[in-house]
Amino acid sequence: MSEKRLKDKVIVISGGTKGVGRAVAEVCGQEGAKVVIGGRDEKAGKKIVKNIKTYGSEAIFVHTDLLKVEDCKKLFDVTYETLGKVDGFFNYAGVTPVSPLDTCDEETFDWVMDVNFKAAFFCCQQAVKYMRMNGGGSIVLTGSAHAWGGQKDRAAYACSKGVLRILMEHIAHQYSSEMIRCNYLTLGWTPTEGEVALRISLGESEAELRQRAAEVLPMGRMCERSDYVEALVYLFSDASSMMTGSTFRITAGEYI
Repeated sequence: MSEKRLKDKVIVISGGTKGVGRAVAEVCGQEGAKVVIGGRDEKAGKKIVKNIKTYGSEAIFVHTDLLKVEDCKKLFDVTYETLGKVDGFFNYAGVTPVSPLDTCDEETFDWVMDVNFKAAFFCCQQAVKYMRMNGGGSIVLTGSAHAWGGQKDRAAYACSKGVLRILMEHIAHQYSSEMIRCNYLTLGWTPTEGEVALRISLGESEAELRQRAAEVLPMGRMCERSDYVEALVYLFSDASSMMTGSTFRITAGEYI
């Protein structure tokens, strides 16, 4: 049997109870990592922890409200206190409301920037703090094709993903001497729970969404959660030890 690629690594995932975060949490567990899931849905979090433990790996759930900086810090403090180190951080949590420049209100703008950027900033601050104690680590920020301009109805979201790209480049450049790596994984159009709920609220079913996306995307279908997991295992593994400051695209050919 081949060696598990993430054996004994401690991986923290914000927004790990849903969508891609959940899928990655379970695969990291299968690959031997000790997984820390940050989120608000305690029931879902505990279910994922239970699943990961069936693979013979450790896992914990930390209730985390990303609108509170103290909770961002707590996520990493509890990780270190419980598991003794931090090797990887996947910043998956995010919100994607309709937010065009000409009609976006202040409340929506603040919500998007607080969850998508401010929380990521302070989570990265904590990740760096603990990774340097362990001789390095890997941070993966969740990007979007919207970061290169975005669609008209996603102005605030596009800005939040664009600034994450700058944060990635800053961390990669400034902390590489401490072997702390940071890369930007550009996710494509994916039918996550949040995306499907948003489209339903706008009068479009999941089947209609998938059909419309298939007609637009060059590769003919939406990305599924499973399409990202191998990339993330690679980015957290020692195989990518010299990779930092990179924009990694998995978008079915979509470039907005």
